[in-house]
Amino acid sequence: MANTTLTASIIAKAAVAILDNELVMARKVFRGYEEDINKKVNGYTVGDTLTIRKPTDYTVRDGKTASAQNVTEGKTTITVNKFKGVDFKFTSQELTLNIKDLSERAIRPAMIQLANQIDVDIHQLYKKVPNWVGTPGNLINSFADFAKGPERLDEGAVPQEGRTGVLCPSDHWALVGSQTTLFNDTITKPAYRTGMTGNVAGVDLYMTQNVATHTTGTRSGSILVNGSITTATTTYDSVKDTNQQTIGMDAFGGATQTVKAGDVFTIDGVFDVNPVTKAPLSFLKMFTVVSDVTASGSAANVVVSPALIWTGAFKNVDVQGVTDLNNQPVTFMGSASTNYRQNMLFHENAFALVSVPLIRPPGAVDVGSETYKGTHVRVIPVYDGINDESMWRLDVLYGTQAIDPRLAVRESGTP
Repeated sequence: MANTTLTASIIAKAAVAILDNELVMARKVFRGYEEDINKKVNGYTVGDTLTIRKPTDYTVRDGKTASAQNVTEGKTTITVNKFKGVDFKFTSQELTLNIKDLSERAIRPAMIQLANQIDVDIHQLYKKVPNWVGTPGNLINSFADFAKGPERLDEGAVPQEGRTGVLCPSDHWALVGSQTTLFNDTITKPAYRTGMTGNVAGVDLYMTQNVATHTTGTRSGSILVNGSITTATTTYDSVKDTNQQTIGMDAFGGATQTVKAGDVFTIDGVFDVNPVTKAPLSFLKMFTVVSDVTASGSAANVVVSPALIWTGAFKNVDVQGVTDLNNQPVTFMGSASTNYRQNMLFHENAFALVSVPLIRPPGAVDVGSETYKGTHVRVIPVYDGINDESMWRLDVLYGTQAIDPRLAVRESGTP
């Protein structure tokens, strides 16, 4: 194939195809919202948002007498605020290379870095997932350990089709090593040959070094709920958009101890429920902390998700033994001030990625903008006539969001 002078459009087309191929978790989350947001003729700017409606829920009538229920829909937003890019220089001579040669030498390494950054940003959504099975700090080194994840998803009525799991390298190899004595081509053969974990218990598993690490707060002591929380405290209508509630806590082990966004805890007597039947389950409801907080005088107001809904169509807790949660013990997952890898199992609808085309800046010449499988890349050259070099800026703009954290679970092993 003869060499040709490469343009921004040619480079953008090669870059976006490589970028999509290098994505891992980003290819397993929901991408359908891009059809709704990609309507601006000249592209998007940082901060543009897309509003998404949350699914509603109902209670089942007992008997023949009709009782109309209000349709209550919450909403959430995805903000395209992640503006990432890679910049590099080409000489005029290099721009006469075959695009295949240039892709391998320069474009592919840049796209690998960019793909990893997109995956890292999606992994950070773990903070919005309240369910966490296993014992933090232990490897997933048996099928019984791993099965706790799909089991929790089943208890939450999460659809079985479309489930994906991402494991950090240590948990991946611990799980694979535990299965090598079994005649199990699904796990052992792909693991030995390609490093893939394969499909385990209906979950497509991937190993990635991009699994996030969570550092817990310094919280310690016999922490208690501080303040009255009853069936009348929170209604779904009041939290339908945020699904957040502020819970007072006290009896921290120090006056200025911290609770970190992504910390997970349970409250004694507050059990989870089947999201369809509302029947109580055998384990306590889990909550995740929304934002960092520092205790003052050994007490703190902690914003958590989900909000506690005691009754009705959106009931998500079954409180047993008390009518008021004031002074109920609070138990955090994991030890204080400790790093834990955040392996996750999730349905594709738990998280969303929206990649949008960037604007073509006024005055920019030879702007290349290409789309491949919903992923957008913009390329703009800037020529340096003194040194006969072209600087090329390659940009992407995207947003991530946890659309329905109930469809995901964090997972650790057991002692």
